[in-house]
Amino acid sequence: QVQLVESGGGLVQAGGSLRLSCAASGRTFSNYAMAWFRQAPGKNREFVAAIRRSEITYYQDSVKGRFTISRDNAKNTVYLQMNSLKPEDTAVYYCAAKVRGSNYYDTLNYDYWGQGTQVTVSS
Repeated sequence: QVQLVESGGGLVQAGGSLRLSCAASGRTFSNYAMAWFRQAPGKNREFVAAIRRSEITYYQDSVKGRFTISRDNAKNTVYLQMNSLKPEDTAVYYCAAKVRGSNYYDTLNYDYWGQGTQVTVSS
């Protein structure tokens, strides 16, 4: 198994910023594509951003231009820099990893998940 641990969530005012981190166990972090998903109360878990081993990135339309996903393979860590936060961004944010596949948007394509970190954006 791969263990993923998210951190960096919290309460922030609209327009503010947060940086989420996801630390992965093991020495083969670079073998995984990584992603962030989020789940708001009463809604399904939805795709936010993904980064391939090639460092090509993908974003949900609603966060494009505001969020940036990056990875540091030497530290076995993936980040989500969130700027210009909106109340609609409030959710539990989950880190996910997968070892193969070309579809980065569906939760079913990911093999491992963290426990999530709460992000709350106030008006």
